[in-house]
Amino acid sequence: MSDVAVQVDDVWKRFHRGERQDSLRDLIPALIRRARPRRPENALPQGDFWAVREVGYQVRFGEALGIIGPNGAGKSTMLKLLTGILRPNQGEIRMRGRLASLIEVSAGFHQDLTGRENVFLQGAIMGMSRREVQQRLDSIVDFSGIEAFIDTPVKRYSSGMNARLGFSIAVHLEPDVLVIDEVLSVGDMAFQEKCVQRMKAFKRDGVAIVFVSHNMQAIGDLCDRALVIKSSPRFLGAVGEAVSHYLGVAGDGASSRSGDGISVLESALYGPDDQQVTAVEPFTPLRLDVDLTFEQRFDHLTFALVLYRATDGLIVYDGNFSNEDLGIPETHPGQTLRVSFEHTVPLTRGQYAYELIVHDPREAQFRLRAMPVAGIRVDEYKSYAGVADLRVRPSSRPVSSTVARRD
Repeated sequence: MSDVAVQVDDVWKRFHRGERQDSLRDLIPALIRRARPRRPENALPQGDFWAVREVGYQVRFGEALGIIGPNGAGKSTMLKLLTGILRPNQGEIRMRGRLASLIEVSAGFHQDLTGRENVFLQGAIMGMSRREVQQRLDSIVDFSGIEAFIDTPVKRYSSGMNARLGFSIAVHLEPDVLVIDEVLSVGDMAFQEKCVQRMKAFKRDGVAIVFVSHNMQAIGDLCDRALVIKSSPRFLGAVGEAVSHYLGVAGDGASSRSGDGISVLESALYGPDDQQVTAVEPFTPLRLDVDLTFEQRFDHLTFALVLYRATDGLIVYDGNFSNEDLGIPETHPGQTLRVSFEHTVPLTRGQYAYELIVHDPREAQFRLRAMPVAGIRVDEYKSYAGVADLRVRPSSRPVSSTVARRD
């Protein structure tokens, strides 16, 4: 257990709708509620709800854990529990070493103080001496890129400037555990990339990282594992599998996903060795298998396979196939068939997701509407902009002096 930096055991956090805790008068009823034994969910007091339920995981030194899920799933609440801003109603959180966090833009900043003064304030909160902060000050300011405004009150900063300074302070305090929320999304692309590279350097130095983001590419680039906070049961595992689970396509024989007359029983993506894959290199041969159950007879269907980039929803492929293309002359009630799509992914680095659409042209209606069926992460040793990997081979050669010159 010596290499475990963060240990979270069966953590629950309950809130009361409309609850305020701005004064002692407001706090006392909340404390009374928290002191009561936990009831089953269906017996919660009126107005109470579980923001976090039955969450458990650990993060080791030198490991990055991503936390993903839809808005309102409890991701930010989980980070506030980790940092001690909130206390769990049940369960235990143990952490080793110095913690640095950035969970809200401008969180902890005194709005009337300058950026420089807030650097010293945050350092003091972290238990650093003034001399230690002074030694790091130039590096903090340089990394943030807001040198011209460091002596301006932060209340005049944009959200991006707040995020730049906040992240720069957090990563220069030599933490053992770094907790980062979605706040990086407010920065420009160049700064976001610089932040990710700094966090990768932290990993190599043995820092434990907990990272919340809606950016699946950033999660894939940085994290070793991911926790899906979406619904019960939770999922904790490899990033590619977690993203697939988050998109609703666990591919593990979970409950079927129903449409109108057609249901998806199971779906999975396989590599050239017939092993299920969640991450590949560009141009890897792949096969997507989708098991469908038909609840009625169909003699004419159109299948659309859609591949899109999970980070921004950009569609990179949309192909239509008839039931004849798939070798399905007609279907019968209760029949289960496996449809397969063999292809490659000539794509740049990123997280992508597949959807299957089935349209019934005779009835002019959709039988499956944008049903998620798989997720894949494309890795490559170089990072290219754009979507397509053209496999460009750069070269040069001397040009003969006898070649005519253009006027």
